[in-house]
Amino acid sequence: MKLAKTLLASVVIAGGMGGVALAQDDTVTIGVSVPAATHGWTGGVNYFAQQAIDRLSETYPNVEFVFASSPDSPKQIADIEDMVSTRGIDALVILPGDPDAMTSAIKQVKDAGKFVTVVDRQLSIEGVENLYVAGDNPGLGANAAEYIKQALPDGGNIVILRGLPIPIDQQRFDAFMGSVEGSNITVLGDEFANWNRDDGFRVMQDFLTRYPEIDAVWTQDDDISLGAIEAIRQAGREDEMFVVGGAGMQQILQAVAAGDALTPVDVSYSPAMIATAIELTTSHFTGGIQVAGRYILDSTLITQDNVEGFLDAESPF
Repeated sequence: MKLAKTLLASVVIAGGMGGVALAQDDTVTIGVSVPAATHGWTGGVNYFAQQAIDRLSETYPNVEFVFASSPDSPKQIADIEDMVSTRGIDALVILPGDPDAMTSAIKQVKDAGKFVTVVDRQLSIEGVENLYVAGDNPGLGANAAEYIKQALPDGGNIVILRGLPIPIDQQRFDAFMGSVEGSNITVLGDEFANWNRDDGFRVMQDFLTRYPEIDAVWTQDDDISLGAIEAIRQAGREDEMFVVGGAGMQQILQAVAAGDALTPVDVSYSPAMIATAIELTTSHFTGGIQVAGRYILDSTLITQDNVEGFLDAESPF
């Protein structure tokens, strides 16, 4: 998987600048906490996290990893409390399922003197984490909007299937709406589909019933896309519109590669970002490397021309 990476703010990769390089006999324990694999993207997160842990454990025998996958916020909070009190972690890499519900618990980990890396979802209090690793959420929305404007130069009617009411969804939505502002694109409606295939199907069915003329659909997520596509096909309206999703699901990318008119493009937002976060956090301890700051992975428009660089036969997502 080729991922373009953009350094924002102060991610400093420089030896001896605040890192804590391990002596030969020292050990370090890193906790990794992620949501359970409730849909394709979080399934990918679990896969890439375990892959990184296996690889780094072999490379650095004096680094121990404690991995937990949690179905909800109370369990995720209990997991990280156990990591601190029982497992004695030195660092925490966490993708919070619900960042608002998790902020206080993560701050307690930081206040206990642990190095904290937050992935994907921003906390409700700024400055808690040492390192933040995420995709470019505004870029995901803006790139989708720019493609839709280009594909509909004379304007058109679109519907939007959003994710969850959390900050990264708002960032995507605001950037999309800002990009279409002043164009002839009309947003007929937007509804939350919870980054879920079944909800995507349900919301798209409602849109199809309510709106007889739809030219494009922005789902901002490929799990939602699959549900929306199924609803469109069941309604026999696949020749009337196209769908732009996001994340780089292999099933969607294969459709892009095949030139499927219903799925002409996608926008990258890879769950492999969890591996980047684990790698950087490990480097802080094993190499004496300072990695504090923000590390943002580019959200790239994936077309038939560049899709080969994003296809990965081994990825579960």
